[in-house]
Amino acid sequence: MEYKPLPIGVDIFEKLVTRGYYFVDKTMLIKELLDKKGDVNLFTRPRRFGKTLNMSMLQYFFEDAREEDGTKKDNRYLFEGLRILDAGEAYVSRMGQYPVISLSLKSAKQPDFELAYGLLLQEIADEYKRHSFILRGDMPKEDQKKYEDIMWRRADRESYSTSLKYLSECLERYYGKKAIILIDEYDVPLENAFFEGFYKEMVDFLRSLFESSLKTNGSLEFAVLTGCLRISKESIFTGMNNLEMISILTKNYAEYFGFTEEEVRQICRDYKLEHKYELIREWYNGYVFGDTNVYNPWSLVRFIKDLKAYEDEFPSAYWANTSSNSIVRSLIEMADEETKKEIESLIEGKAVEKPVHEDITYDEIYQSMDNLWNFMFFTGYFRKEGERMDERTKQLFVTFSIPNEEVKYIFRTKILSWFGEQVKQTDRTALFASLVNQEPAALEEEIAELLLETISFNDAYESFYHGFLTGILSGMKGYIVKSNREGGTGRSDLFIKPVTRRKTAYVLEFKVAKRFDELEKRAEEALRQIEERKYVRELNDDGYASVVRYGMAFFGKDCVVRMEK
Repeated sequence: MEYKPLPIGVDIFEKLVTRGYYFVDKTMLIKELLDKKGDVNLFTRPRRFGKTLNMSMLQYFFEDAREEDGTKKDNRYLFEGLRILDAGEAYVSRMGQYPVISLSLKSAKQPDFELAYGLLLQEIADEYKRHSFILRGDMPKEDQKKYEDIMWRRADRESYSTSLKYLSECLERYYGKKAIILIDEYDVPLENAFFEGFYKEMVDFLRSLFESSLKTNGSLEFAVLTGCLRISKESIFTGMNNLEMISILTKNYAEYFGFTEEEVRQICRDYKLEHKYELIREWYNGYVFGDTNVYNPWSLVRFIKDLKAYEDEFPSAYWANTSSNSIVRSLIEMADEETKKEIESLIEGKAVEKPVHEDITYDEIYQSMDNLWNFMFFTGYFRKEGERMDERTKQLFVTFSIPNEEVKYIFRTKILSWFGEQVKQTDRTALFASLVNQEPAALEEEIAELLLETISFNDAYESFYHGFLTGILSGMKGYIVKSNREGGTGRSDLFIKPVTRRKTAYVLEFKVAKRFDELEKRAEEALRQIEERKYVRELNDDGYASVVRYGMAFFGKDCVVRMEK
């Protein structure tokens, strides 16, 4: 049986339809936009949740598209069989009736302002070129010159600050209809500018661009913007009372970004993967937009494709490498003891409650840990479990947890590794000395101190401590740290071998205790395992006559070390 190809990274609606890709019908978004009659609609969702494809769909539906010579295109065929055509004449009659200005600002993710600004100007100039057939109309010469100056990037900065408003005015004169403006990834230039050090310059330009085109524009039918975060009005939307915010907390439009439960069940049926449904649900479900439960569409489609190639494929954290982690890493670098405990609780499947505000200003993001928690919540790292309004302060509080195994994997790998990097930057001279000088009590104390700097979780087993010890013991001058090498009749956790065989080598074995009072017993068990499984044999065979054995046991942040020569 042949299956429709899955649209990995395909976010152009026309390409998705004409090439026969699998499509989850989100066209009723069009009906809801028309019903609610929002003037400027800002949708904020995590990365890779279908924002760009939806914007492309809106463009192909509403645009009175023209060829280069001005001949009208008919895009109705792209929507054949889709739900919007059954919604009624009131909606179908709006198809192909408007000039549309469509911009993506993601190209502005650049290392300096001049390059980012230049690429934004190019995006605007390209949109002017796409509509350049209107120059053949009855346009006054002075307007034609201004249009061409912007199109060929000869205009001054002020002209570009008002360029979207001017283009919509030109389009209204040509079509006799007001323009729809679509701006995708509107916040990418701001996030990038903040981290690269030119935030103020970018805010100034975007504020002028947005205010002129979205606030004081008589040629605007309506606008739709998408991004990850709701940037505060004081930052770039000053005085825009016509702005309709639709965040992940908003009840409206909740089912149009991400896949719903029934949509995922249908995908499983269509690809004969019903038996994988629970695994898919465990890994990629768990987001709550408004009151609607949704799946991560990017990761789910990737996994379905991998399953069709190999049915026993393991799930993967596909989303991890598509999401911006810069501010998340900042959370780790700023974490105090309370924050570390909260992260541990989240990894263990528990929930935490935090005050939430939807307006984000990047230059204030480091002023409190709450701002960083907010960023992580709105960019897809947490699931909303509940919300409440504090009656006294009128502050919204949201209880959230890690949504699924994919995001938990990100916490366990990236976040734990970042903690590990922080620990490795500390002075470990005393740690190395206590190990080499065969001082188990001192070694125990040094390890416990470093454990306080990282996080742990109850179901880590030996793997967490194994990775932690491997990291902090690496860098010992004159020694090689080997992890999980075959030795004797089993696998030791760590070998630490001096470069010269005249010195002592070390074998380390780790155990995790279920209770604090079991630490001594488990450390002794680790020593016995080294002896019984003859882990020392490989080192002896390699020429090391002197080998010291360390048995270590862990419970949370507590550690016991036992040694035998």
